[in-house]
Amino acid sequence: MRRFRGFLPHLVLLVYIAVILCPLGWVLLSSFKTNKEIIAAPWAFPANLSLANYWNAWSGAHVGRYFLNSVVNSAVSALAALGLGTTTAFALTRMKFPRISRLLRRVFLLALLVPSGALIVPLYLLLRDLHLVNSPLALILPYLVLELPWTIYMVSAFMSSISSELEEAGIMDGLSMHGLLWRILVPIAIPSLFTVFMLNFLTGWNEFMMANVFLTKETLRTLPVSMVAFYDQLNMNYGSLSAAIVLSMLPVIAMYFLMHRRIMVHIKA
Repeated sequence: MRRFRGFLPHLVLLVYIAVILCPLGWVLLSSFKTNKEIIAAPWAFPANLSLANYWNAWSGAHVGRYFLNSVVNSAVSALAALGLGTTTAFALTRMKFPRISRLLRRVFLLALLVPSGALIVPLYLLLRDLHLVNSPLALILPYLVLELPWTIYMVSAFMSSISSELEEAGIMDGLSMHGLLWRILVPIAIPSLFTVFMLNFLTGWNEFMMANVFLTKETLRTLPVSMVAFYDQLNMNYGSLSAAIVLSMLPVIAMYFLMHRRIMVHIKA
């Protein structure tokens, strides 16, 4: 019985991993197949490992352009949110104005409870009045607005856990507030900051509703929006659609492999 209880969590994890990996495996196999092969034998290996679907998706359906648009929008908004959120969190946790700090924390916490869909209409009207619709800032600024409260809340929690003795030692060595932030707190919190950046990047990378409403120009489309248009562009070429899905996963996978050591340091801590 004890062995079964010890094995049960691993069994649940294995089932969960299988549920996630099976669709991914199917998409990966389909990206090398023709439509006939996908329909005739969905789970069979492709007869020939051809990159024609990837080339068709990248050039024929202009996935390369949409891919770059998504990278720019997601990376710029995530970096801006991380920079502003880190400095704001430092002010809230380390500077002496406790009443205002508590009030602002509650405001940021309430902002996390507002669904992004409820902001689409007011944000669109604001962007229209600022003449920013159909421009790169039409997504970067809304993404920044959505990511900033979460970033401030998380980074504040990380900085609150750092001992104040390090700051006192830095002050005795003559560091300014700017020096305390960038030379002491930020290096210590780098694993946590990487984690926050990755989550913010994923928020912008996977977002669909705002990208579909705020950008109507074909050249400014993001990758999630372009997937919906594949039916018109590729006449439902399942192989090329699968190739585009695989391409959309590459930045996230690459980011994980580049940052997983720092993220694991944060998890172990």
